[in-house]
Amino acid sequence: MEVLSSRMILRPGDHDRSVRFYRDTLGLAIHREFPGGTVFFLGQGLLEVSGSGGAGPSEDQMLWLQVRDVAETVDELRGRGVEVLAEPVRQPWGLIEGTVADPDGMRIVLVQVPPEHPLRADTRAG
Repeated sequence: MEVLSSRMILRPGDHDRSVRFYRDTLGLAIHREFPGGTVFFLGQGLLEVSGSGGAGPSEDQMLWLQVRDVAETVDELRGRGVEVLAEPVRQPWGLIEGTVADPDGMRIVLVQVPPEHPLRADTRAG
């Protein structure tokens, strides 16, 4: 299988509220809009908010967003009224993670990759 593009699709309880959250509160840029849906840029991926759902997100689902400074981002979002589920803390795997929630309760894990973490290692042959 050759994957050419990908995106996560959310079916929110209140479409307009969720679009406002991702656009205005998180500040995500819009990739495209179509009747009933908005697609946002997520770094190297895309997030589509379209249609409507009823059950809400599962505890097994979460959105993972890498940011430059987790503590600063969590504080900024808290100031905008975003629910903080977990304060930033260095995890056993070396990443600094904090968790917030979208209006439907979707967990958004905010991740900072410290300079010494293997994800930052230059693996090019020297």
